[in-house]
Amino acid sequence: MTSAPEHRAIKPSVLYYGTPVSLISTMNPDGTPNLSPMSSSWALGNRIVLGMATNGCGFLNIERTMECVINMPSPEIWKQVERIAATTGVSPVPDYKVAMGYRFEPRKFECAGLTPIMSAVVVPPRVAECPLQFEARVLAIHHVTPVEGDGPVPVAMIETRVERVHAHESIVIPGSNHIDTSRWSPLFYVFRHYFGLGNELGTNYRVEV
Repeated sequence: MTSAPEHRAIKPSVLYYGTPVSLISTMNPDGTPNLSPMSSSWALGNRIVLGMATNGCGFLNIERTMECVINMPSPEIWKQVERIAATTGVSPVPDYKVAMGYRFEPRKFECAGLTPIMSAVVVPPRVAECPLQFEARVLAIHHVTPVEGDGPVPVAMIETRVERVHAHESIVIPGSNHIDTSRWSPLFYVFRHYFGLGNELGTNYRVEV
């Protein structure tokens, strides 16, 4: 009989234990597109929930327009994602972001070297290089519940409804609406490190293909 592994209590600075990266495209008040890299999202049915800081340009655009595109990059373009990781569309840059090394960048697509393409049912553009793109409308914005001792928590959970899904032809199983999981890997963010998907381990009992 093998013994159970030992555990100890730790206090990590972040809880990004392994979540897919997404690029959220929104529209600025002046009609230009904004692009926000983020790594807090999850899907349930036709809903995708986003976790975003409430003082960023992406959130302010979502709050105003109630729509966005959730673009899912592949591991191959992680460097383009990282190019805009320390940029913000808010000017002047808030002091706390200046301290974190952020800089103002109004042209996120150009800065990242990514290509905006027209969406079908929402105004913000899609990211051509991302193999999966979800056009979405916002149903509700849930601000994080304050807890004594936490201090200010300027983040919110945004419930979106996916209205249209686009996928690169190369990752779709021919003649179907299914993603070929042997050809598609999300870009993962694991404790602030970028990773791609490893080898397949098996399938869930509900797998369709």
